[in-house]
Amino acid sequence: MPTETAATTTWRQGLNRFVDSAPFQNTVLAVIVLNAITIGLETAVDHDSSLYGVLHLIDTVAVAIFVVEITLKLVAYGPRRFFSNGWNVFDLLVTAIALIPASGPLSVLRALRVLRVLRVIRFLPQVRRVVDALLHSLPGIAAIAVLMSIIFYVAAVMATVMFGEQFPDWFGDIGKSLYSLFQIMTLESWSMGIVRPVMQEAPWAWAFFIPFILVSAFTTLNLFIAVIVDTMQTLREPVVANDEGSRP
Repeated sequence: MPTETAATTTWRQGLNRFVDSAPFQNTVLAVIVLNAITIGLETAVDHDSSLYGVLHLIDTVAVAIFVVEITLKLVAYGPRRFFSNGWNVFDLLVTAIALIPASGPLSVLRALRVLRVLRVIRFLPQVRRVVDALLHSLPGIAAIAVLMSIIFYVAAVMATVMFGEQFPDWFGDIGKSLYSLFQIMTLESWSMGIVRPVMQEAPWAWAFFIPFILVSAFTTLNLFIAVIVDTMQTLREPVVANDEGSRP
């Protein structure tokens, strides 16, 4: 029995080295890139053409390779180690989406198969650090989102009361006001499209809209950037400290 355990451990270690090896990883990366290209080409090719059949075959082979890759990793790493890595879970979910039948009520989810392109991120360390920073900054971003929701709600109620009667299409109720204020925040046709027409009926309206734009479009955006940059700096400090500590 101990001999079988040792043999199993050795075999799994060998499989682990294989799935972590550069040739295996580069092969998977090449398949991901090729599959991303074929998915894009499928949208521009007639479904009845022979070229579409070739592209569909390549897509099927790519999915089969991804399934084999995930299976090998599950066996090599073991369930606990495999599911403790968020990128492995992401790979598993994206591959599972690719196995959804092309017909039926869930067929619309097959559009999400383009998410396989995102698997390239795990092969790009710099991009992976940015994604990790975004994920770690979610609590701070959520707090800013709550603040933004409060600001939007207050502004929407005020806009509905002040401008709803004259401009019911834009500020007739709180839902329309929220949508109009969101358009103003994005600075999409905010002046000639909404604010100037409103100012023709209420010349003082600029005193409401300009502070709203300054708070929502500029101040809040800078807060989002500050949270993300601070998170990236926090994640980078341990790496820098380890590099300096390893120097002779």
